[in-house]
Amino acid sequence: MGTVVDDAASVEFHAFFDRHYAELSRLAHLLTGDADAADDLAADALLALWHRWDRVRAADHPVAYARGVVANLARTRIRSAVRERRRIALFWSQREEKIENPDVAGVVDVQEALRRLPFRKRACVVLRHAFDLSEKDTALALGVSVGTVKSQTSKGMAELQRLLGTQGAPLKVHAAAMARTSNAGGRNR
Repeated sequence: MGTVVDDAASVEFHAFFDRHYAELSRLAHLLTGDADAADDLAADALLALWHRWDRVRAADHPVAYARGVVANLARTRIRSAVRERRRIALFWSQREEKIENPDVAGVVDVQEALRRLPFRKRACVVLRHAFDLSEKDTALALGVSVGTVKSQTSKGMAELQRLLGTQGAPLKVHAAAMARTSNAGGRNR
């Protein structure tokens, strides 16, 4: 008996899908301004509706409910894109400086040592020392707490010093030189 209900629900959902998919996709396109994302958002919304189809089909206005789901998904996508743009702007908004006769060997050593660090430690060290971001801005860029930035930066610097056999000042000079020379060669890293 459950199969008959499931089959009927499936047929009903497919009919709903056929009738409203294009409209939901247009709505997503108008909300996001992104034609490529519109179909994905409409499909994601309809998938969410399918998972709650018993409740949706019992609603007074299933299409209104579907539009609300698309609007919420679009809002989430837009917020995500804004956060990503802010992170990118934060990374690349620092002033560019040219450096005469950089210590290329030192930069290569620092880059190699950085590659050996776990990602979070590496990101904290690079943002704090190569890009001169504050602890707060680093935390914002990485989506972690300021305490995590402090801890991971400290541990990362200690590990780099161990790997490079240096003290803090030369490492900071190499890190700053690395940031400037990598910017001079392009921003595709």
